[in-house]
Amino acid sequence: MKASDFIADFLEKKEIKSVFELSGGMITHLLDSISQRTQINIVTMHHEQAAAFAADAYGRVTGLPGVALATSGPGATNLLTGIGSCYFDSSPAIFITGQVNRHELKGERAIRQLGFQETDIISMAKPITKACFQINNPDEIPDIFEKAFRIASEGRPGPVLIDIPMDVQRAQIEPVPETIQDVVCQDLSERDLNNLLADIQKAKKPLVLVGRGVKAAKCQELFDQFIEQTQIPVISTLLAVDAIEYEHELRVGFIGSYGNRWANIAFGESDLLIVLGSRLDIRQTGADTKFIENRKIYHIDCEEGEINNRVKGCVPFLTDLKTFFNQFAVLSSKLEFEKPLSWLEYINDLRNQWPDTKELTPIGINPNVFMSQLSEVSEKAFSYLADVGSHQMWAAQSLRLRKGQLFLTSGGMGAMGFALPASIGASIAKEKAPVVVIIGDGCMQINIQELQTIVRNKLPIKMIVMNNKSLGMIRQFQDSYFDSRYQSTYWGYDAPDFEKVAKAYGLGTKTISTTEEIDQAVKWLWDNDNSDKPLLLQVMIDTHTNTYPKIAFGKPLTEMEPFAKPIEMEGT
Repeated sequence: MKASDFIADFLEKKEIKSVFELSGGMITHLLDSISQRTQINIVTMHHEQAAAFAADAYGRVTGLPGVALATSGPGATNLLTGIGSCYFDSSPAIFITGQVNRHELKGERAIRQLGFQETDIISMAKPITKACFQINNPDEIPDIFEKAFRIASEGRPGPVLIDIPMDVQRAQIEPVPETIQDVVCQDLSERDLNNLLADIQKAKKPLVLVGRGVKAAKCQELFDQFIEQTQIPVISTLLAVDAIEYEHELRVGFIGSYGNRWANIAFGESDLLIVLGSRLDIRQTGADTKFIENRKIYHIDCEEGEINNRVKGCVPFLTDLKTFFNQFAVLSSKLEFEKPLSWLEYINDLRNQWPDTKELTPIGINPNVFMSQLSEVSEKAFSYLADVGSHQMWAAQSLRLRKGQLFLTSGGMGAMGFALPASIGASIAKEKAPVVVIIGDGCMQINIQELQTIVRNKLPIKMIVMNNKSLGMIRQFQDSYFDSRYQSTYWGYDAPDFEKVAKAYGLGTKTISTTEEIDQAVKWLWDNDNSDKPLLLQVMIDTHTNTYPKIAFGKPLTEMEPFAKPIEMEGT
Protein backbone atom coordinates (compact mmCIF):
# COMPACT_ATOMS: atom_id res chain seq x y z
CA MET A 1 0.00 0.00 0.00
CA LYS A 2 1.00 3.63 -0.38
CA ALA A 3 3.04 4.81 2.61
CA SER A 4 0.88 7.87 3.29
CA ASP A 5 -2.22 5.62 3.24
CA PHE A 6 -0.63 3.40 5.89
CA ILE A 7 0.14 6.45 8.07
CA ALA A 8 -3.45 7.68 7.77
CA ASP A 9 -4.83 4.26 8.73
CA PHE A 10 -2.33 3.98 11.58
CA LEU A 11 -3.42 7.30 13.12
CA GLU A 12 -7.06 6.25 12.97
CA LYS A 13 -6.28 2.86 14.58
CA LYS A 14 -4.57 4.76 17.41
CA GLU A 15 -7.90 6.53 18.01
CA ILE A 16 -6.65 9.94 16.88
CA LYS A 17 -9.82 11.88 16.09
CA SER A 18 -8.26 15.20 14.97
CA VAL A 19 -4.94 16.44 13.61
CA PHE A 20 -3.73 20.02 13.26
CA GLU A 21 -1.79 21.44 10.33
CA LEU A 22 -1.00 24.21 7.91
CA SER A 23 -0.75 22.83 4.41
CA GLY A 24 2.44 22.80 2.35
CA GLY A 25 3.75 20.93 -0.66
CA MET A 26 5.70 18.32 1.29
CA ILE A 27 2.69 17.07 3.28
CA THR A 28 0.10 16.97 0.51
CA HIS A 29 0.31 13.16 0.21
CA LEU A 30 -0.32 12.80 3.94
CA LEU A 31 -3.23 15.23 3.99
CA ASP A 32 -4.82 13.62 0.95
CA SER A 33 -4.58 10.14 2.47
CA ILE A 34 -6.00 11.24 5.82
CA SER A 35 -8.91 13.04 4.18
CA GLN A 36 -9.73 10.25 1.71
CA ARG A 37 -9.26 7.17 3.90
CA THR A 38 -10.24 8.15 7.45
CA GLN A 39 -12.81 9.93 9.58
CA ILE A 40 -10.05 12.00 11.20
CA ASN A 41 -10.90 15.69 11.45
CA ILE A 42 -8.19 17.77 9.74
CA VAL A 43 -8.06 21.15 11.47
CA THR A 44 -6.35 23.73 9.30
CA MET A 45 -4.67 26.46 11.32
CA HIS A 46 -3.12 29.71 10.09
CA HIS A 47 0.37 29.17 11.50
CA GLU A 48 2.35 26.03 12.27
CA GLN A 49 3.16 27.29 15.78
CA ALA A 50 -0.59 27.45 16.40
CA ALA A 51 -0.98 23.88 15.10
CA ALA A 52 1.70 22.74 17.55
CA PHE A 53 0.02 24.46 20.50
CA ALA A 54 -3.34 22.94 19.50
CA ALA A 55 -1.72 19.49 19.42
CA ASP A 56 -0.17 20.17 22.84
CA ALA A 57 -3.59 20.87 24.37
CA TYR A 58 -5.20 17.94 22.53
CA GLY A 59 -2.61 15.64 24.09
CA ARG A 60 -3.12 17.04 27.59
CA VAL A 61 -6.91 16.66 27.38
CA THR A 62 -7.12 13.19 25.78
CA GLY A 63 -3.95 11.57 27.11
CA LEU A 64 -3.29 10.43 23.54
CA PRO A 65 -0.49 12.04 21.53
CA GLY A 66 -1.64 15.23 19.85
CA VAL A 67 -0.68 15.23 16.18
CA ALA A 68 0.50 18.22 14.14
CA LEU A 69 1.78 18.23 10.57
CA ALA A 70 3.89 20.80 8.73
CA THR A 71 5.77 21.03 5.48
CA SER A 72 9.55 21.25 5.20
CA GLY A 73 11.64 24.35 5.86
CA PRO A 74 9.67 27.20 7.46
CA GLY A 75 6.73 24.93 8.21
CA ALA A 76 8.90 22.58 10.24
CA THR A 77 10.86 25.34 12.01
CA ASN A 78 7.62 27.11 12.94
CA LEU A 79 6.65 24.04 14.96
CA LEU A 80 9.67 24.29 17.25
CA THR A 81 8.21 26.54 19.96
CA GLY A 82 5.20 24.26 20.32
CA ILE A 83 7.43 21.18 20.34
CA GLY A 84 9.41 22.73 23.19
CA SER A 85 6.21 23.50 25.07
CA CYS A 86 5.21 19.82 24.87
CA TYR A 87 8.66 18.72 26.01
CA PHE A 88 8.88 20.97 29.06
CA ASP A 89 5.26 20.45 30.14
CA SER A 90 5.13 16.67 29.53
CA SER A 91 2.48 16.67 26.78
CA PRO A 92 2.37 13.58 24.55
CA ALA A 93 2.62 14.61 20.89
CA ILE A 94 3.67 13.40 17.45
CA PHE A 95 4.96 16.01 15.00
CA ILE A 96 5.10 14.89 11.38
CA THR A 97 7.12 17.03 8.98
CA GLY A 98 7.38 16.66 5.25
CA GLN A 99 10.86 16.75 3.76
CA VAL A 100 12.29 17.17 0.27
CA ASN A 101 12.77 14.05 -1.86
CA ARG A 102 15.69 11.85 -0.84
CA HIS A 103 17.69 12.74 -3.95
CA GLU A 104 17.39 16.42 -2.98
CA LEU A 105 18.91 15.98 0.50
CA LYS A 106 22.39 17.52 0.70
CA GLY A 107 23.72 14.68 2.81
CA GLU A 108 27.45 15.10 3.55
CA ARG A 109 27.99 17.70 0.84
CA ALA A 110 29.71 20.88 2.03
CA ILE A 111 26.77 23.06 1.02
CA ARG A 112 23.99 24.76 2.93
CA GLN A 113 21.05 23.40 0.97
CA LEU A 114 20.28 21.29 -2.07
CA GLY A 115 16.50 20.97 -2.30
CA PHE A 116 14.13 23.95 -2.07
CA GLN A 117 13.12 24.42 1.58
CA GLU A 118 15.43 21.56 2.63
CA THR A 119 16.07 22.03 6.37
CA ASP A 120 17.68 19.68 8.90
CA ILE A 121 14.77 19.78 11.33
CA ILE A 122 16.02 16.64 13.09
CA SER A 123 19.15 18.39 14.43
CA MET A 124 17.09 21.39 15.53
CA ALA A 125 14.40 19.39 17.31
CA LYS A 126 16.55 16.75 19.05
CA PRO A 127 17.18 18.78 22.26
CA ILE A 128 13.46 19.33 22.81
CA THR A 129 12.02 15.93 21.89
CA LYS A 130 12.06 12.47 23.42
CA ALA A 131 13.05 11.08 20.02
CA CYS A 132 13.46 12.14 16.38
CA PHE A 133 13.27 9.97 13.28
CA GLN A 134 13.96 10.73 9.62
CA ILE A 135 12.52 7.92 7.52
CA ASN A 136 14.70 7.19 4.49
CA ASN A 137 13.60 3.57 4.10
CA PRO A 138 9.84 3.33 3.44
CA ASP A 139 9.71 -0.18 4.95
CA GLU A 140 10.67 1.30 8.35
CA ILE A 141 7.48 3.37 8.55
CA PRO A 142 5.35 0.84 10.53
CA ASP A 143 8.04 0.21 13.15
CA ILE A 144 8.97 3.88 13.54
CA PHE A 145 5.38 5.05 13.97
CA GLU A 146 4.71 2.34 16.54
CA LYS A 147 7.86 3.30 18.43
CA ALA A 148 7.03 6.99 18.22
CA PHE A 149 3.60 6.56 19.79
CA ARG A 150 5.02 4.38 22.55
CA ILE A 151 7.84 6.80 23.33
CA ALA A 152 5.54 9.84 23.36
CA SER A 153 3.25 8.25 25.94
CA GLU A 154 5.44 6.09 28.19
CA GLY A 155 7.21 7.32 31.32
CA ARG A 156 7.23 11.10 31.37
CA PRO A 157 5.22 11.97 28.23
CA GLY A 158 6.58 14.29 25.57
CA PRO A 159 6.94 15.00 21.85
CA VAL A 160 8.41 12.85 19.09
CA LEU A 161 9.21 14.19 15.62
CA ILE A 162 9.02 12.13 12.42
CA ASP A 163 10.50 13.68 9.26
CA ILE A 164 9.42 12.00 6.01
CA PRO A 165 10.82 12.83 2.54
CA MET A 166 8.11 13.32 -0.04
CA ASP A 167 9.16 10.37 -2.21
CA VAL A 168 9.01 8.12 0.87
CA GLN A 169 5.42 9.21 1.50
CA ARG A 170 4.36 8.02 -1.97
CA ALA A 171 6.35 4.77 -1.93
CA GLN A 172 4.67 1.38 -1.84
CA ILE A 173 5.20 -0.64 1.36
CA GLU A 174 4.13 -4.00 2.79
CA PRO A 175 3.46 -3.18 6.44
CA VAL A 176 4.33 -5.80 9.05
CA PRO A 177 3.27 -4.53 12.49
CA GLU A 178 5.86 -4.59 15.29
CA THR A 179 4.98 -6.24 18.58
CA ILE A 180 5.47 -3.76 21.40
CA GLN A 181 5.83 -4.83 25.00
CA ASP A 182 4.58 -2.59 27.77
CA VAL A 183 7.19 -0.97 29.97
CA VAL A 184 6.91 -2.23 33.55
CA CYS A 185 8.06 0.16 36.25
CA GLN A 186 10.04 -1.22 39.18
CA ASP A 187 8.19 -1.46 42.48
CA LEU A 188 9.27 0.57 45.49
CA SER A 189 10.69 -1.21 48.52
CA GLU A 190 8.25 -1.94 51.31
CA ARG A 191 10.74 -0.48 53.80
CA ASP A 192 10.75 2.91 52.05
CA LEU A 193 6.95 3.00 51.94
CA ASN A 194 6.73 2.08 55.62
CA ASN A 195 9.10 4.95 56.44
CA LEU A 196 6.81 7.30 54.53
CA LEU A 197 3.76 5.98 56.38
CA ALA A 198 5.47 6.50 59.72
CA ASP A 199 6.47 10.05 58.83
CA ILE A 200 2.93 10.90 57.71
CA GLN A 201 1.48 9.67 60.98
CA LYS A 202 3.86 11.65 63.17
CA ALA A 203 3.86 14.88 61.10
CA LYS A 204 2.08 17.90 62.58
CA LYS A 205 2.25 20.11 59.47
CA PRO A 206 2.33 17.82 56.42
CA LEU A 207 1.80 19.00 52.85
CA VAL A 208 1.52 17.36 49.46
CA LEU A 209 2.99 19.37 46.57
CA VAL A 210 1.23 18.26 43.41
CA GLY A 211 2.65 18.90 39.95
CA ARG A 212 1.51 18.21 36.41
CA GLY A 213 2.90 14.69 36.70
CA VAL A 214 -0.42 13.55 38.17
CA LYS A 215 -2.32 14.54 35.02
CA ALA A 216 0.49 13.42 32.71
CA ALA A 217 0.42 9.95 34.31
CA LYS A 218 -3.39 9.80 34.05
CA CYS A 219 -3.56 9.37 37.82
CA GLN A 220 -6.13 11.96 38.87
CA GLU A 221 -8.47 9.39 40.42
CA LEU A 222 -5.61 7.66 42.26
CA PHE A 223 -4.39 11.04 43.52
CA ASP A 224 -7.90 11.84 44.80
CA GLN A 225 -7.97 8.54 46.68
CA PHE A 226 -4.51 9.19 48.14
CA ILE A 227 -5.57 12.59 49.48
CA GLU A 228 -8.84 11.30 50.88
CA GLN A 229 -7.05 8.45 52.62
CA THR A 230 -4.12 10.40 54.10
CA GLN A 231 -5.99 13.68 54.78
CA ILE A 232 -2.89 15.71 53.90
CA PRO A 233 -3.41 19.33 52.75
CA VAL A 234 -2.41 20.07 49.15
CA ILE A 235 -0.37 22.87 47.59
CA SER A 236 -0.27 23.11 43.80
CA THR A 237 2.22 24.19 41.15
CA LEU A 238 1.15 26.39 38.22
CA LEU A 239 0.52 23.37 36.01
CA ALA A 240 -1.48 21.57 38.69
CA VAL A 241 -3.92 24.14 40.05
CA ASP A 242 -6.59 21.88 38.54
CA ALA A 243 -5.47 18.81 40.49
CA ILE A 244 -7.82 19.61 43.39
CA GLU A 245 -11.03 21.61 43.26
CA TYR A 246 -11.21 25.04 44.86
CA GLU A 247 -13.83 24.08 47.46
CA HIS A 248 -12.01 20.96 48.70
CA GLU A 249 -11.29 21.27 52.42
CA LEU A 250 -7.73 20.00 51.91
CA ARG A 251 -6.87 22.45 49.16
CA VAL A 252 -4.35 25.04 50.35
CA GLY A 253 -3.52 27.00 47.22
CA PHE A 254 -1.12 27.84 44.42
CA ILE A 255 2.56 28.21 45.38
CA GLY A 256 5.58 29.76 43.72
CA SER A 257 6.99 33.09 42.56
CA TYR A 258 3.49 34.57 42.26
CA GLY A 259 1.74 32.05 44.49
CA ASN A 260 -0.97 32.72 47.04
CA ARG A 261 0.76 34.33 50.01
CA TRP A 262 -0.86 32.00 52.55
CA ALA A 263 0.13 28.92 50.52
CA ASN A 264 3.78 30.02 50.34
CA ILE A 265 3.83 30.64 54.10
CA ALA A 266 2.38 27.18 54.73
CA PHE A 267 4.96 25.74 52.32
CA GLY A 268 7.71 27.36 54.34
CA GLU A 269 6.39 26.16 57.70
CA SER A 270 5.50 22.54 56.90
CA ASP A 271 7.37 19.70 58.61
CA LEU A 272 6.78 17.04 55.93
CA LEU A 273 6.61 17.53 52.17
CA ILE A 274 5.50 14.85 49.70
CA VAL A 275 6.28 15.92 46.12
CA LEU A 276 4.16 14.20 43.47
CA GLY A 277 5.23 14.72 39.86
CA SER A 278 6.80 18.15 40.28
CA ARG A 279 10.38 19.10 39.39
CA LEU A 280 10.80 21.77 42.10
CA ASP A 281 12.04 24.42 39.68
CA ILE A 282 13.02 27.97 40.62
CA ARG A 283 9.52 29.33 39.95
CA GLN A 284 8.15 26.94 42.56
CA THR A 285 10.80 27.29 45.24
CA GLY A 286 12.51 30.64 44.65
CA ALA A 287 16.29 30.96 44.39
CA ASP A 288 16.86 30.24 48.09
CA THR A 289 16.09 26.57 48.67
CA LYS A 290 17.68 26.26 52.12
CA PHE A 291 14.39 27.03 53.88
CA ILE A 292 12.78 24.07 52.08
CA GLU A 293 15.54 21.61 52.90
CA ASN A 294 15.05 21.82 56.67
CA ARG A 295 12.32 19.17 56.74
CA LYS A 296 11.67 15.61 55.52
CA ILE A 297 10.95 15.61 51.78
CA TYR A 298 9.80 12.59 49.78
CA HIS A 299 10.14 13.20 46.04
CA ILE A 300 8.22 10.80 43.79
CA ASP A 301 9.16 11.12 40.12
CA CYS A 302 9.77 8.90 37.08
CA GLU A 303 12.87 10.88 36.00
CA GLU A 304 15.92 10.33 38.20
CA GLY A 305 17.56 13.60 37.15
CA GLU A 306 14.73 15.68 38.61
CA ILE A 307 15.22 14.31 42.15
CA ASN A 308 17.79 16.07 44.37
CA ASN A 309 18.53 18.44 41.51
CA ARG A 310 17.94 21.91 43.01
CA VAL A 311 16.44 20.91 46.35
CA LYS A 312 18.83 18.58 48.16
CA GLY A 313 18.26 15.94 50.80
CA CYS A 314 15.05 14.49 49.35
CA VAL A 315 14.18 10.84 49.86
CA PRO A 316 14.01 9.57 46.28
CA PHE A 317 11.11 7.41 45.09
CA LEU A 318 12.08 6.69 41.48
CA THR A 319 8.91 5.28 39.98
CA ASP A 320 5.80 6.25 38.07
CA LEU A 321 2.94 7.69 40.07
CA LYS A 322 0.55 4.87 39.24
CA THR A 323 2.93 2.36 40.81
CA PHE A 324 3.42 4.58 43.85
CA PHE A 325 -0.28 5.17 44.46
CA ASN A 326 -1.21 1.51 44.03
CA GLN A 327 1.57 0.24 46.31
CA PHE A 328 0.79 2.87 48.93
CA ALA A 329 -2.92 1.99 48.89
CA VAL A 330 -2.24 -1.71 49.43
CA LEU A 331 0.27 -1.18 52.23
CA SER A 332 -1.84 1.40 54.08
CA SER A 333 -5.27 -0.12 53.55
CA LYS A 334 -5.74 -1.02 57.23
CA LEU A 335 -4.33 2.22 58.63
CA GLU A 336 -6.30 5.26 59.73
CA PHE A 337 -4.95 8.77 59.25
CA GLU A 338 -5.98 11.72 61.38
CA LYS A 339 -6.88 14.99 59.77
CA PRO A 340 -4.39 17.69 60.95
CA LEU A 341 -7.13 19.99 62.26
CA SER A 342 -4.94 22.57 63.99
CA TRP A 343 -2.71 22.82 60.89
CA LEU A 344 -5.73 23.29 58.62
CA GLU A 345 -7.14 25.91 60.98
CA TYR A 346 -3.83 27.78 60.91
CA ILE A 347 -3.76 27.69 57.09
CA ASN A 348 -7.33 29.01 56.93
CA ASP A 349 -6.38 31.84 59.28
CA LEU A 350 -3.53 32.74 56.92
CA ARG A 351 -5.93 32.65 53.97
CA ASN A 352 -8.32 35.00 55.75
CA GLN A 353 -5.44 37.30 56.66
CA TRP A 354 -4.06 37.46 53.10
CA PRO A 355 -7.00 36.99 50.67
CA ASP A 356 -6.01 36.93 47.00
CA THR A 357 -8.65 39.50 46.08
CA LYS A 358 -7.15 42.11 48.41
CA GLU A 359 -3.48 41.90 47.43
CA LEU A 360 -4.11 44.72 44.93
CA THR A 361 -5.82 48.11 45.22
CA PRO A 362 -5.77 49.12 41.55
CA ILE A 363 -7.48 51.93 39.71
CA GLY A 364 -10.52 50.40 38.05
CA ILE A 365 -11.00 46.65 37.71
CA ASN A 366 -9.19 44.39 40.17
CA PRO A 367 -8.10 41.41 38.02
CA ASN A 368 -8.19 38.96 40.94
CA VAL A 369 -11.77 39.97 41.73
CA PHE A 370 -12.63 39.58 38.04
CA MET A 371 -11.20 36.02 37.97
CA SER A 372 -13.30 35.10 40.98
CA GLN A 373 -16.49 36.43 39.43
CA LEU A 374 -15.72 34.82 36.07
CA SER A 375 -15.35 31.44 37.82
CA GLU A 376 -18.69 31.73 39.57
CA VAL A 377 -20.64 31.75 36.29
CA SER A 378 -18.39 29.51 34.14
CA GLU A 379 -19.68 26.14 35.31
CA LYS A 380 -20.16 25.05 31.68
CA ALA A 381 -16.50 25.53 30.83
CA PHE A 382 -14.64 22.25 30.92
CA SER A 383 -11.27 24.03 30.79
CA TYR A 384 -9.57 27.37 31.34
CA LEU A 385 -6.54 28.22 29.22
CA ALA A 386 -4.21 31.00 30.35
CA ASP A 387 -1.52 32.57 28.23
CA VAL A 388 1.75 33.88 29.69
CA GLY A 389 2.16 37.02 31.77
CA SER A 390 0.38 38.90 34.53
CA HIS A 391 -3.03 37.58 33.51
CA GLN A 392 -1.69 34.01 33.81
CA MET A 393 -0.78 34.60 37.45
CA TRP A 394 -4.01 36.41 38.29
CA ALA A 395 -5.84 33.38 36.87
CA ALA A 396 -3.76 30.84 38.84
CA GLN A 397 -4.18 32.87 42.03
CA SER A 398 -7.91 33.46 41.85
CA LEU A 399 -9.85 31.10 39.56
CA ARG A 400 -12.29 28.95 41.53
CA LEU A 401 -12.00 25.64 39.68
CA ARG A 402 -14.70 23.01 40.03
CA LYS A 403 -14.00 19.29 40.13
CA GLY A 404 -13.05 18.09 36.65
CA GLN A 405 -12.32 21.53 35.21
CA LEU A 406 -8.86 21.77 33.63
CA PHE A 407 -6.33 24.59 33.73
CA LEU A 408 -3.93 24.60 30.76
CA THR A 409 -1.03 26.99 30.32
CA SER A 410 2.53 27.07 29.00
CA GLY A 411 4.71 26.51 32.06
CA GLY A 412 8.28 25.52 31.24
CA MET A 413 8.48 27.19 27.82
CA GLY A 414 6.41 30.15 28.98
CA ALA A 415 5.38 30.79 25.39
CA MET A 416 3.33 33.89 24.71
CA GLY A 417 0.69 33.09 22.11
CA PHE A 418 -0.09 29.64 23.55
CA ALA A 419 -3.63 29.99 24.82
CA LEU A 420 -5.68 30.95 21.76
CA PRO A 421 -4.56 28.05 19.51
CA ALA A 422 -4.37 25.69 22.48
CA SER A 423 -8.03 26.44 23.20
CA ILE A 424 -8.85 25.12 19.72
CA GLY A 425 -7.09 21.84 20.46
CA ALA A 426 -8.71 21.56 23.88
CA SER A 427 -12.24 22.26 22.65
CA ILE A 428 -11.95 19.89 19.69
CA ALA A 429 -10.46 17.17 21.89
CA LYS A 430 -13.65 17.29 23.95
CA GLU A 431 -16.04 17.31 20.96
CA LYS A 432 -16.31 21.10 20.78
CA ALA A 433 -16.88 21.59 24.49
CA PRO A 434 -16.84 25.21 25.76
CA VAL A 435 -13.57 26.59 27.14
CA VAL A 436 -12.46 29.93 28.56
CA VAL A 437 -9.31 31.63 27.29
CA ILE A 438 -7.59 34.22 29.51
CA ILE A 439 -5.08 36.20 27.51
CA GLY A 440 -3.21 39.49 27.67
CA ASP A 441 -3.12 42.10 24.93
CA GLY A 442 0.50 41.26 24.09
CA CYS A 443 -0.13 37.51 23.83
CA MET A 444 -3.32 38.05 21.83
CA GLN A 445 -1.39 39.68 19.02
CA ILE A 446 0.97 36.73 18.54
CA ASN A 447 -1.55 34.21 17.21
CA ILE A 448 -4.54 36.47 16.65
CA GLN A 449 -5.06 34.92 13.18
CA GLU A 450 -6.56 31.85 14.88
CA LEU A 451 -9.72 33.82 15.60
CA GLN A 452 -10.68 32.80 12.07
CA THR A 453 -10.07 29.12 12.90
CA ILE A 454 -12.38 29.45 15.90
CA VAL A 455 -15.12 31.10 13.82
CA ARG A 456 -14.76 28.64 10.92
CA ASN A 457 -15.05 25.64 13.22
CA LYS A 458 -17.84 27.20 15.31
CA LEU A 459 -16.07 26.50 18.58
CA PRO A 460 -17.72 27.77 21.81
CA ILE A 461 -14.58 29.49 23.05
CA LYS A 462 -14.99 32.41 25.47
CA MET A 463 -12.01 34.75 25.06
CA ILE A 464 -11.12 37.16 27.86
CA VAL A 465 -8.55 39.75 26.78
CA MET A 466 -7.04 41.45 29.82
CA ASN A 467 -5.94 44.66 28.10
CA ASN A 468 -3.57 46.85 30.12
CA LYS A 469 -2.01 48.31 26.95
CA SER A 470 1.41 47.07 27.98
CA LEU A 471 3.49 43.96 28.54
CA GLY A 472 2.59 44.13 32.20
CA MET A 473 4.82 41.53 33.83
CA ILE A 474 7.96 42.91 32.17
CA ARG A 475 6.78 46.46 32.86
CA GLN A 476 6.59 45.55 36.56
CA PHE A 477 10.11 44.11 36.28
CA GLN A 478 11.26 47.44 34.85
CA ASP A 479 9.74 49.24 37.84
CA SER A 480 11.83 47.04 40.15
CA TYR A 481 15.16 47.10 38.36
CA PHE A 482 15.26 49.78 35.65
CA ASP A 483 13.87 52.90 37.38
CA SER A 484 10.57 52.56 35.48
CA ARG A 485 12.16 52.87 32.03
CA TYR A 486 9.49 51.11 30.02
CA GLN A 487 11.31 50.41 26.77
CA SER A 488 9.36 48.01 24.54
CA THR A 489 6.70 47.28 27.17
CA TYR A 490 4.88 50.61 27.30
CA TRP A 491 7.17 52.88 25.31
CA GLY A 492 7.20 51.77 21.70
CA TYR A 493 4.38 49.29 22.28
CA ASP A 494 0.66 49.48 21.49
CA ALA A 495 -2.41 47.30 21.27
CA PRO A 496 -5.53 47.63 19.12
CA ASP A 497 -9.13 47.78 20.25
CA PHE A 498 -9.81 44.05 20.34
CA GLU A 499 -13.56 44.62 20.24
CA LYS A 500 -13.16 46.05 16.74
CA VAL A 501 -10.82 43.24 15.73
CA ALA A 502 -13.28 40.62 16.97
CA LYS A 503 -16.11 42.22 15.01
CA ALA A 504 -14.03 41.98 11.86
CA TYR A 505 -13.86 38.22 12.37
CA GLY A 506 -17.62 38.05 12.95
CA LEU A 507 -17.44 37.46 16.70
CA GLY A 508 -19.82 38.69 19.35
CA THR A 509 -17.88 41.07 21.54
CA LYS A 510 -18.05 43.47 24.49
CA THR A 511 -15.67 45.76 26.41
CA ILE A 512 -15.76 46.65 30.12
CA SER A 513 -13.63 49.06 32.14
CA THR A 514 -15.34 49.36 35.56
CA THR A 515 -15.97 47.01 38.46
CA GLU A 516 -19.72 47.56 38.21
CA GLU A 517 -19.75 46.06 34.69
CA ILE A 518 -18.13 42.74 35.62
CA ASP A 519 -21.22 40.84 36.79
CA GLN A 520 -23.31 41.53 33.69
CA ALA A 521 -20.39 40.94 31.33
CA VAL A 522 -19.41 37.50 32.66
CA LYS A 523 -23.06 36.40 32.66
CA TRP A 524 -23.33 37.59 29.03
CA LEU A 525 -20.71 34.97 28.07
CA TRP A 526 -23.03 32.15 29.13
CA ASP A 527 -26.59 33.39 28.65
CA ASN A 528 -28.97 31.26 26.61
CA ASP A 529 -28.29 33.06 23.34
CA ASN A 530 -24.50 32.89 23.71
CA SER A 531 -23.60 29.68 25.56
CA ASP A 532 -22.63 27.76 22.41
CA LYS A 533 -21.01 30.69 20.57
CA PRO A 534 -17.46 32.01 20.44
CA LEU A 535 -17.32 35.40 22.18
CA LEU A 536 -14.64 37.93 23.08
CA LEU A 537 -14.76 40.06 26.21
CA GLN A 538 -12.18 42.85 26.43
CA VAL A 539 -11.40 43.79 30.04
CA MET A 540 -9.59 47.12 30.39
CA ILE A 541 -7.00 47.07 33.20
CA ASP A 542 -5.01 50.06 34.42
CA THR A 543 -1.51 49.95 32.90
CA HIS A 544 0.22 50.11 36.28
CA THR A 545 -1.70 47.25 37.90
CA ASN A 546 0.93 44.90 39.29
CA THR A 547 0.91 41.18 39.98
CA TYR A 548 1.09 40.60 43.73
CA PRO A 549 2.11 38.82 45.79
CA LYS A 550 5.49 38.22 44.17
CA ILE A 551 8.53 36.60 45.74
CA ALA A 552 11.20 39.09 46.81
CA PHE A 553 13.93 37.61 44.67
CA GLY A 554 16.93 36.34 46.62
CA LYS A 555 14.83 35.79 49.74
CA PRO A 556 12.88 32.71 50.85
CA LEU A 557 9.58 32.01 49.16
CA THR A 558 7.71 33.12 52.28
CA GLU A 559 8.91 36.72 51.87
CA MET A 560 6.91 38.40 49.13
CA GLU A 561 6.49 41.80 47.56
CA PRO A 562 5.25 44.44 48.07
CA PHE A 563 6.02 44.08 51.79
CA ALA A 564 9.45 42.50 51.29
CA LYS A 565 11.95 43.85 48.75
CA PRO A 566 14.24 41.81 46.49
CA ILE A 567 17.92 41.73 47.39
CA GLU A 568 19.19 40.82 43.92
CA MET A 569 18.05 40.95 40.30
CA GLU A 570 15.93 38.08 39.13
CA GLY A 571 17.75 35.52 37.10
CA THR A 572 14.62 34.08 35.54
